[in-house]
Amino acid sequence: MRLSYGLSFRSTKGRWITNLSQQCGRGSSGLFVPPSPPLNPEKVKEFQRFITLSKKLLVVTGAGISTESGIPDYRSEKVGLYARTSRRPIQHSDFIRSAPIRQRYWARNFVGWPQFSSHLPNAAHWALSTWERLGKLHWLVTQNVDALHTKAGSRRLTELHGCMHRVLCLDCGAQTPRGALQERFQVLNPTWGAEAQGLAPDGDVFLSDEQVRSFQVPPCLRCGGPLKPDVVFFGDTVDPAKVDFVHNRVKEADALLVVGSSLQVYSGYRFILTARDKKIPIAILNIGPTRSDHLACLKLNSHCGELLPLIDPR
Repeated sequence: MRLSYGLSFRSTKGRWITNLSQQCGRGSSGLFVPPSPPLNPEKVKEFQRFITLSKKLLVVTGAGISTESGIPDYRSEKVGLYARTSRRPIQHSDFIRSAPIRQRYWARNFVGWPQFSSHLPNAAHWALSTWERLGKLHWLVTQNVDALHTKAGSRRLTELHGCMHRVLCLDCGAQTPRGALQERFQVLNPTWGAEAQGLAPDGDVFLSDEQVRSFQVPPCLRCGGPLKPDVVFFGDTVDPAKVDFVHNRVKEADALLVVGSSLQVYSGYRFILTARDKKIPIAILNIGPTRSDHLACLKLNSHCGELLPLIDPR
């Protein structure tokens, strides 16, 4: 399968124009979804029984739930970022120490933001929102930063790694909406434009050093400090208070379901270990192997958006 994903962003007479082109053997919603076997009716029955027996279900979601909305993940075979390119996500320490690295990050994010922020929930997000509304879902923990669960109406939700739709000042801690920062970028860069190839999971794109050299980054409006998306970059740690909160929600649950995560990152994997220690049954819905397959009583290799809507949460 050949993947091509191009994005251009330029200013024309005061209006910013985004052009997106993509070519793939499948539709855009399946662009970053790895292949999976057909649904197994017996496995579906087992999964239905798992959900029916639970009265306080905790769900942990990862990037695999959002690939069906057109957002790539990192680790999926053939279609994840690591399989498609040698590029790696930004490190927290690099962002903190280097103004040029922050400039490069924000230039890339500026170009990618219109597309990233326009993604919509898919059938899996809507199914989990319905489960919450009907009283089945006790708590939802997402490792994603795309706000798709919030867009789908989920409220009993912890965004473990933060959310790209918020911006944080590194000096004073002030929070602002990411959309407001986009407008400030446009004012500061009225003639700047870029051609990019490749979309990353967290909303940025790939640009050359020459392209980003003239890009202007605004400071915090309150104190003049540097700005950072309100997310946990690689190499950073999750707020301990948030971790403790989620551990307590896990201990309250009577079953745990993993949806769309390989659990390779410890920040999510630790909650599976807590469930194991508390003898809470674990089911995993993920295409491909995970770090916790040996701990699960049920493992399903299916598309999240295909399977979850089939389950009756009552």
